[in-house]
Amino acid sequence: MTVTIWHNPACGTSRNTLAMIRASGEDPVVIEYLKEPPSRERLKDLIAAMGITPRELLREKGTPYADLGLSNPSLSDDQLLDAMLAHPILINRPIVETPKGTWLCRPSEAVLDLLDHPVAEFVKENGEAVHRVGGRNA
Repeated sequence: MTVTIWHNPACGTSRNTLAMIRASGEDPVVIEYLKEPPSRERLKDLIAAMGITPRELLREKGTPYADLGLSNPSLSDDQLLDAMLAHPILINRPIVETPKGTWLCRPSEAVLDLLDHPVAEFVKENGEAVHRVGGRNA
């Protein structure tokens, strides 16, 4: 199975997600999207695969979201995509793609439902224990 994670190593949620993928026996393709941003078409494909809108993928915290006036509801999807492409930090993360689906994995344990052999237990960086009981799609 091919697993791809759009990753930001400075983000704890992204680091935990990547660690859960690896602990589950997968060797994912890791794309540090701040260094290698997606193309416009790739970003549109990711958004479509997740079944969300560009606005739902926007990250507010720690980004130029407010400075750019992105809360304005009159902005079009194309304008929001333009902002994310100009400022990749606006793309929320981590996005994980597997044959089972493409999801924004917030919280990080959401990734477990995308994996063939997810770990049953995992301890996040902050010490929070994750115990998998069933699944998101179960």
